[in-house]
Amino acid sequence: MTSSVYIAKNVYGGDGIGRLGDGRVVFVPGAWAGEQVKAEITEEKRHWVKARLVAVEEPSPERVDGGARVPGMVYANLSFNGEMAAKEAQLKEFFERARIRIPRFETAPQTDPLHYRNKVVYHFARVSGRLLLGYREESSHEIFDIREDPLARPEINAKIPEIRQSIETLLATGAPAVRKSVEREAKATVRWTARSGVQWWIGKPHHPVVLREVVCGKVFEVPADGFFQVNPAMGDALAKAVVAAYESGRDSAPELVDLYCGVGVFGLCCRPPRLTGVESGRQAVEFANKNAALQGFAPARFYSEEVGRNIRRLPLNPRACVILDPPRGGLEPNVPGALCESKARRIVYVSCDPATLMRDLKNLVKAFDVESVAWFNMFPRTARFETMVVLSRRGAG
Repeated sequence: MTSSVYIAKNVYGGDGIGRLGDGRVVFVPGAWAGEQVKAEITEEKRHWVKARLVAVEEPSPERVDGGARVPGMVYANLSFNGEMAAKEAQLKEFFERARIRIPRFETAPQTDPLHYRNKVVYHFARVSGRLLLGYREESSHEIFDIREDPLARPEINAKIPEIRQSIETLLATGAPAVRKSVEREAKATVRWTARSGVQWWIGKPHHPVVLREVVCGKVFEVPADGFFQVNPAMGDALAKAVVAAYESGRDSAPELVDLYCGVGVFGLCCRPPRLTGVESGRQAVEFANKNAALQGFAPARFYSEEVGRNIRRLPLNPRACVILDPPRGGLEPNVPGALCESKARRIVYVSCDPATLMRDLKNLVKAFDVESVAWFNMFPRTARFETMVVLSRRGAG
């Protein structure tokens, strides 16, 4: 069934949203706010339906020719200004629905929306005698073959022909055991840094690969297969914003407790008089302590522990500022309550998922007030973005 639909807005994830004549909500990927579109229903539920964009009857002035695209580029056919406005509205709506007031809201300055990724993972497979190398389609899981990646760094794009040829050679002429191993792994990871150039491997690195990244003017060593922000320019902007948030309350809360600290970037950029970092990954903690030593920063101590199991043993005293940078799933269930019951004065919460951020903030605002919210379009052209929320303990003075 095909219907004409007016798109009222774009929700988190990028889908345009409107209503059918019978009142049901309809989600239309690739349709933009303000457009009248023709859409074909592909999935029906009791109160909502999913539809495929068939034609644009009245286009938005922000609609553009997306050019080259790969899976995940949900905003490829929307202007960058349109994307920014959509994401900002989505974040504000999350806060409105959670009934959390935002005293100060900031949008970080943006950089190039294309060719920013310093890390990509390409899947590969032989199909009808031809090597496919690229991203998997979300719906079909088929490999979208790429020759040029509009999201990857130019240095990575320059390496793609060599990677493709190397995989072809391994699959065609490698020893039987090698061919089977390559076919089984079926993915290549490519990393780039300005200091280390391009490195790539199939599956997991067969030998330790250490990359050097620069953040806030400081050099950090990172394991090649470890977590690091994929957008170097916006990652640096985010780290500087965290430093500024810490500095704004440094007089009352100089000691820093960096939870989910990774290789220590945020804490070491802040340079507090006392730094305690906690991260569950042993390798990341090894590098965090190594980075502290390389930078000659003695007041830092990093520990490999699960935050939720050890939070009540941490130095969350009245002079403490807590940095939170959890994975997409957000804080462990007991962490917000423990922070509320602690004496920590300030929190800087960095999140890559607004839904889990709201879940955690609803608990944190029982004892803390939101001072400010800033967002960073860390992943342009895709659905995702990063948010930084600064909180201070209510009544702390």
